[in-house]
Amino acid sequence: MAVVGIGIDVVHVPGFAEQLAQPGTTMLSSFSPGERRDAAGDVRSLAARWAAKEAVFKAFSSSFYAQRPAEKEVGAREVEVVSDAWGRPAVRVHGRIAADLGEGATIHVSLTHDGDTAAAFAVIERT
Repeated sequence: MAVVGIGIDVVHVPGFAEQLAQPGTTMLSSFSPGERRDAAGDVRSLAARWAAKEAVFKAFSSSFYAQRPAEKEVGAREVEVVSDAWGRPAVRVHGRIAADLGEGATIHVSLTHDGDTAAAFAVIERT
């Protein structure tokens, strides 16, 4: 396998919490029911999942370096952060990202949060 894309994102947790609290916000709809359940109401965990989505978007975009960007926007629900029985994160992709990456792609992700900061790192490998 070869690394074809890397991405990192950092989220300011208080700012993210403000976005979630805004009346009429659609921010929560960016997360699947499973992501909301796994975060268990912890804004830091949800912010880390948002950072993971952004890191995957960046890794996906960089995997097509020197190629024309896609015309169609990618939605936040196309990247889903899932957890195993021990809370270890992984990523499932849907829609255009899944179609463009194909069967031979593996996405690795690491999430963290400390104090007011949440962050994630993503690596995409392809055979």
